[in-house]
Amino acid sequence: MSGGYLDDYGYFRLHETIEAVEDLITKNDSEQVNDWGDKIEPYSEETIKEFKIALKTLKCAYIYAHRIDWLVSGDDDENDFHSRLKTELENLDKTL
Repeated sequence: MSGGYLDDYGYFRLHETIEAVEDLITKNDSEQVNDWGDKIEPYSEETIKEFKIALKTLKCAYIYAHRIDWLVSGDDDENDFHSRLKTELENLDKTL
């Protein structure tokens, strides 16, 4: 079945939010302009630091939601759940 128990794959909305926050961080120092041609002021280092903390939290939430979804949908048993959760959280720590 590959998931679907949790709000019709609701964790994908988390993934979209993750991508949006990553985009904000990446484009913070760009020369972008808004719809009216005004330069978009970059966020402060303090704000970007909080964005990065939020990003890690969102990624962690995504991993948990995904793993729980597969467990309760019957795609994974409890051993798979714990093993995959551990691996994905370790990989997350390596990438941040």
